[in-house]
Amino acid sequence: MVYEATTSAPVNIACIKYWGKRDTKLILPTNSSLSVTLDQDHLRSTTTSRADPSFEAGDKLWLNGKEDVIKEGGRLWVCIKEMRAWRKELEEKDSTGPPLSSWPLRIASYNNFPTAAGLASSASGLACLVASLSKLYALPQTPSQLSLIARQGSGSACRSLFGGFVAWREGSDPSGIDSLAEEVAPRDHWPEMHALICVVSDAKKGTSSTSGMQRTVETSSLLKNRLEVVPGRMGAISKAIQEKDFESFARITMIDSNSFHAVCLDTSPPIFYLNDVSRAIIALVEELNRASGKVIAAYTFDAGPNAVIYALEENMPVIIGAVNRFFPTNEEFEDPFKTQTKDLPEGFDVRVVREGGWEKGAVKGLIHTRVGDGPRTLGEEESLLNDQGVPKTLA
Repeated sequence: MVYEATTSAPVNIACIKYWGKRDTKLILPTNSSLSVTLDQDHLRSTTTSRADPSFEAGDKLWLNGKEDVIKEGGRLWVCIKEMRAWRKELEEKDSTGPPLSSWPLRIASYNNFPTAAGLASSASGLACLVASLSKLYALPQTPSQLSLIARQGSGSACRSLFGGFVAWREGSDPSGIDSLAEEVAPRDHWPEMHALICVVSDAKKGTSSTSGMQRTVETSSLLKNRLEVVPGRMGAISKAIQEKDFESFARITMIDSNSFHAVCLDTSPPIFYLNDVSRAIIALVEELNRASGKVIAAYTFDAGPNAVIYALEENMPVIIGAVNRFFPTNEEFEDPFKTQTKDLPEGFDVRVVREGGWEKGAVKGLIHTRVGDGPRTLGEEESLLNDQGVPKTLA
């Protein structure tokens, strides 16, 4: 009998950013946040977890084929320990099942996108680990309860345990019991929501989110103002989602992205996540909205230079056409939606971006996706481990 589970989990991109911890050990945030879960058909982490008493003592984990150390007291270790504790509770209530909590684990995880490049790889990866262990251990906990564990691995991971539109409530209890993720609206509520990811850089960022946000908490005077306005934004964007009010959704998303990066600049020493290409994409979106006479697109940037442009499906043709014109990519753009692009709106001022466009490769590649679902349970044939419990890619 093989005791194994394989799951996939999505990337999420925040519209209201999480930046700053009030408790670094439990990963309790200084503010609530809200994100859109993206379609796993295009961006996902996949994880296989297996428990077997014949394995050599100690747990092992591989990320994209490379063994990652599970350091005692570290984030991976904490997630595994907490999930094991829940399994042990089940075994103490019913001893007829296999004692999986006492068996060594072999875990393989794979991201189908660049790791640590501002595309929320740690969020999908840690959410996938928790989802996989939950299936392996046959746990009864809800996604919100599982988010309490995923949060301790990577804060944003708690939001990747749901599909659609997701809020991470900051909570107030020092134990963190009320700092969890909740669904604001399911994917099917607003399926027309699409996203175009402009990969400006797939290199590992210079300042990690973990160190960057703590420097901000310690040194930024602007952070206090941000923490005062975020609750209002959370309420307003939740209302916009419920009412499918794209213009309000877009304005709040752009304002919060700019606020987040302003706080990064106000950190000492300052943190520069955006580059010249990032800023040109901002100019492009602002000019598209102006020339269109209404807000048709919203940019947002996490801790990195890559842009995510949210838009309704009906407006994607003009947005993709504009990005292709001004930012020709190195990689051929394979659009899963086969979007027929449109010309720039009348009155668009090309000088705002750069009249002749940017050099080829300024944007390395594009990913067109949409709002998606939460973690999926995959079949045995999609296992990442071979019979010996090592990644198939290494066999």
